[in-house]
Amino acid sequence: MRTILICFALCAGLAAACAAQAQTSPTANGCKSTVSGDLHVHTLKSEIFGNERKIRVLLPAGYSDAANKDRHYPVLYLLDGQNVFDACLSEVSHHEWSADETVRQLIADKKIPPLIVVGVDHAGKDRAREYLPYKDFAGNPDMDEPAGKLFPDFMNKEVMRLVNGNYRTLTGAANTGIGGSSYGGVASLYALLANPNAFGYGLIESPVLWVGMGQLVRDTNPLAAMPKKVFVAFGGKEASDPAISQKMIGFVRQVESNFHAAGYDETNFRVVIEPEAEHTEAAWEKRLPGALTFLFGDWKPTPPPSR
Repeated sequence: MRTILICFALCAGLAAACAAQAQTSPTANGCKSTVSGDLHVHTLKSEIFGNERKIRVLLPAGYSDAANKDRHYPVLYLLDGQNVFDACLSEVSHHEWSADETVRQLIADKKIPPLIVVGVDHAGKDRAREYLPYKDFAGNPDMDEPAGKLFPDFMNKEVMRLVNGNYRTLTGAANTGIGGSSYGGVASLYALLANPNAFGYGLIESPVLWVGMGQLVRDTNPLAAMPKKVFVAFGGKEASDPAISQKMIGFVRQVESNFHAAGYDETNFRVVIEPEAEHTEAAWEKRLPGALTFLFGDWKPTPPPSR
């Protein structure tokens, strides 16, 4: 608890970075879309959150070929969908994850199987409220009680229902991943823990693990239901104050220790700490090929559990 309280006192720098990611910037004038591949965009009206957003579905090459008409695919859901495929939509920095180009190249190189990637847009001003299961006392000290404990249901009952109803997906945790960064990393880790029957793979970038005075860290101890694979990464320069970044890395290492105590090893749980990396889309883009190769490189199709 003392470590958490110290971090709470130091967190202003990284909290500012998290708040910046949540802002909505207008699309740059004259910006040319950087999307590549077969991208489909849906508007989802959420009954759970009472709003709507775009759901961006990237299909693998050959999806529509007659030869593949009976083929079903694993799915990776990435949060902050505005930042995943198109620099024109990416907020603040106008830098994207380049998930479309990265996935296409990894599939072509046979490093990962063909898979569907879904960018789930956040809710603008309500991003923190929807993503956080616990209050961020450092970054948003005056925030109302967040609604992030509903986020796993939003994903399972609304987003995944839309995707599974429109595309040839392989369902079940053994075929489904979720990922995100910053507050999106928090939401992804929480969904992974709260709904292990839906998500088996987690891509957790720069998670703000101080939320709830460290409750998210405590949620990983003990681990009862076990995700198949988890990738967690953090940078040494995520905050302007190096002491804050080091405290957050300490939280990441505690999560790593909790997973190892539950039986995970280097084959199914990986932590990457990059000393020079910042809290930016550029850092998450750079780490994406390694993350996807680790998570899906040895994936094999698994029938969903019978009901």
